[in-house]
Order: sequence, then C-alpha cells, then structure tokens
Amino acid sequence: MTALVLALTGTDHHPFERMVRWIDDAALTHPDVRFVVQHGSTRPPSVARGHAFLSHDELVDLMVEASVVVCHGGPGTIMDAREAGHVPLCVPRDPRLGEHVDSHQQRFAAAVAGVGVVRTVSSLESFQLALDEALVVPTSSTRSAAAFPSLVREAARAKVAAELDSIALVRPRRMGLHRSAQ
Repeated sequence: MTALVLALTGTDHHPFERMVRWIDDAALTHPDVRFVVQHGSTRPPSVARGHAFLSHDELVDLMVEASVVVCHGGPGTIMDAREAGHVPLCVPRDPRLGEHVDSHQQRFAAAVAGVGVVRTVSSLESFQLALDEALVVPTSSTRSAAAFPSLVREAARAKVAAELDSIALVRPRRMGLHRSAQ
C-alpha cells in the first residue's frame, strides 16, 4: 500500500506558501508516496494533490489513512491528529513571514512539543529530516503515543489549557483610554 502524507495548512486567510512549497519539494523527492494538501486560501500545490477545503469527516478519514500528518500549529488540528494516533509534524505559522497575525501558533507548538504531543519543524532541512524518518518508521516516529491515547489526551489538554491561560494573561493593554476621575 502506498504511504500517504497528509498536510494541513488550516483555513486562515493568511497565505502559508512555506508549507505548500515544502510539501511539493517532498512530493518530488518521494514519488512513491501520495501527498494530499488541504491548502485553504494558500495557492494550490503544483505537485501534491490539493484541496482548498475538506470537511471534518474527510479530514479525519484521511488522518486515519495517513502514514504521516503535517500540520500548522492550531490546537484543533493537532488534537484531531492525536485522536487519529499521530504525533504530527508541526509547522507553526510565522507572523514574521506574514503567515499569521501573531506568534500564538509558535508558542503553542513549542509548549506541546515539550511533552511529545507534536514534533515541531521550523526549517526546510528539519522538515525533510523529520519526514524522511517518519516515512521509514511511521509507527514509532509519528504514532508512538497511540498505545496510551487517554494519557496523551489528558497531558495534551492540560498543556493546551496552560498555554491558552498564558496567552490570555499576556494580552496587551491599551494605554490612555481611561480618564482619571477629577
């Protein structure tokens, strides 16, 4: 059976050309592997098979079928990949590249990578290495925690809650909007 790499950019309106380009490069390097990309508003891939949008049921079905899941740093997608038994390769969107409005995906991905929920990749080289490893031994590198789904889910939820709390606590305050009582 042909291996499937499923890549999910999410549906945010900011372009995520970097991930699509990395997947197209990988599809050229691995012609024996099937690559499917949910690209949202980003330009479609030129080598991999692209879908602007997939229903949640279609995403879940593809995740179950996939040998490897590559995703952005959104909590919902990461948790869906975990539910399907994957340790996804996570490429968080980078606001410095115009991929998002802030760094919340980077902060979240770093937090959950620290407990093994995802494997974060931030460069083409680290992506290629992680993908090659996952394709050689998909069960150990991308599905290692599948034997303990409830423990992983519990740890991931706790980490998500802590990260969301920290994001909420560091909201910038607008200065000068309140007049002092006279």
